[in-house]
Amino acid sequence: MERVNAWTTYKKREEKKVMDLGKAYRAFLDLSKTERECARETIRRAEKAGYVDLEKVESLKAGDRVYVNTMGKAVQLYIIGSEPLEQGINIVGAHIDSPRMDLKQNPLFEDTELAYLDTHYYGGIKKYQWVTLPLALHGVVAKKDGTVVDVVIGEDEDDPVVGISDLLIHLSATQMDKKASVVIEGEALDVIVGGKPLKDTEKEPVKAAILSILKEKYGMEEEDFLSAEIEVVPAGRSRDFGLDRSMVIGYGHDDRVCAYAEIEAMFKITDTPKYTCCCILADKEEIGSVGATGMQAHYFENALAEIMEKTGEYSELKLRRALKNSRMLSCDVSAGFDPSYAGMFEKKNAAFLGKGVCFNKYTGARGKSGSNDANAEYMGKLRAIMEEGKVVYQTAERAAAAPSPTSAPSTA
Repeated sequence: MERVNAWTTYKKREEKKVMDLGKAYRAFLDLSKTERECARETIRRAEKAGYVDLEKVESLKAGDRVYVNTMGKAVQLYIIGSEPLEQGINIVGAHIDSPRMDLKQNPLFEDTELAYLDTHYYGGIKKYQWVTLPLALHGVVAKKDGTVVDVVIGEDEDDPVVGISDLLIHLSATQMDKKASVVIEGEALDVIVGGKPLKDTEKEPVKAAILSILKEKYGMEEEDFLSAEIEVVPAGRSRDFGLDRSMVIGYGHDDRVCAYAEIEAMFKITDTPKYTCCCILADKEEIGSVGATGMQAHYFENALAEIMEKTGEYSELKLRRALKNSRMLSCDVSAGFDPSYAGMFEKKNAAFLGKGVCFNKYTGARGKSGSNDANAEYMGKLRAIMEEGKVVYQTAERAAAAPSPTSAPSTA
């Protein structure tokens, strides 16, 4: 009886840890619906944990903790190790952008006494999933005087939401005959934002009413859309999923679930590590990791050079050696086996919910095209680390279907 009671107590304690972790993750998810919001929340938490902006540091020594903010859209966290940086660093990386719709530069228009925002979809989305869905607007407006205004509409209980209409089922016979990829066209993803005309306004009165609301709430003129970055995302909070609360449902799992795990791992390192630890949270993965905040830019190499300079180690040769000797896990979501779509998986090489962290040795399609195939020696080291730490893990391949061309490969 004592053994049963002890086990019950232990089980309840461990379940509470899991529940608390789930709640903390959902809170992070809800605060990070865009890459800017995720970067901001990460920096807030990092500063609370003792991290300092690298630009404000004159010199660095073992045990110091710094962060690097790249244009408010990408973040790096570092814990300086006791070994010289030339010996290499341990890196984990994830992306913090997610598929969505972006407002165009001149988005607002009126048609038949309805006001719309014109959008351009970002990343690989199933366009038919975005109609008849409560949507929110998140982003920033940069004004000519240099001020930057945050915009969030649709998340508070009293906020209105916006959305995209679909055809009534009784009118959709022709639509239903189309392929899923074209049943909703990209150019049809216009977001309805209003239908009430502004009194005593003859020309585009509904559009004028929307501009009046934006002016009152955000001090925003129509021309300010030219220097705005506003994203259209699903409205509402993430939720526990399943009657047993065993899962989480919410926008942005890909890839904030990996970002959150990385951040938590960095914050749990209390001692000075042997090798410098680095966490990279990058933007633009959903469209090929391009641009100034994507991983094809050089902000990581630049940051490492700055860190080496501030530890007194910098030389071009030492920087190259540091890069050569480093070890990295590129963290992204894998495809969990779904019995409803079993034909898309090879069961013996699939990932399963609840079976531990998953390592994808390679991704790619059509003969591993576009894949970064981790070598056997590295996989062997990872296995040893996992088993020494008694960490439950599994290996998998991506689902049998070809991956989206907009998604960069994620490998161990």
